[in-house]
Amino acid sequence: MAMMIFLAGLLLFLGVHSVRIVADDWRDTQRRKLGVNTWRGIYSVLSLIGLVLLVWGWGMVREAPTWVWIPPLGMRHAASLLNLLAFILLVAAYVPGNAIRARVHHPMVAGVKLWAIAHLMANGNLAHIILFGSFLAWAVVDFIAARKRDRQTASVPVTTSAQATVITVVVGVVSWVVFAFWLHGWLFGVKPFG
Repeated sequence: MAMMIFLAGLLLFLGVHSVRIVADDWRDTQRRKLGVNTWRGIYSVLSLIGLVLLVWGWGMVREAPTWVWIPPLGMRHAASLLNLLAFILLVAAYVPGNAIRARVHHPMVAGVKLWAIAHLMANGNLAHIILFGSFLAWAVVDFIAARKRDRQTASVPVTTSAQATVITVVVGVVSWVVFAFWLHGWLFGVKPFG
């Protein structure tokens, strides 16, 4: 039962986030027909339901892990470094005018890829492999689809500033420190540096 709830949440969450990948024209039609705010509301509610099911199921499947492999101790450190880069990429998605976003184009999706790879390196039980492997596969496909859309539209050169890039890196590093040293243990019961 726990695995079914977990998988249902994962499928709903990633499915909602895959609409633009598999049915971009349909998505555009629905946004026009329903209105952007109604579309966002439906998207948000479905995403939230998927996330709640995912977290609920995740909590249950973690109680009785099925180990596929035991990662070496050093993998945690490598995973932490990748997660630092993932945090910087995540912040880059939101800070206007930073060079990282201008270069990567879709830093949030790139950050999800690094986050998923890092967690696959550091965790060897079946639930982790399903969760992070699914997010990795989704992020790879989404990144390819997003870059394809970019090539189909005229791209305007983005003006960047060193200040925006420094802010991006500093906020990313500080966010990672807070999350890695305090929030991760509190939220998930696992302390990467504990």
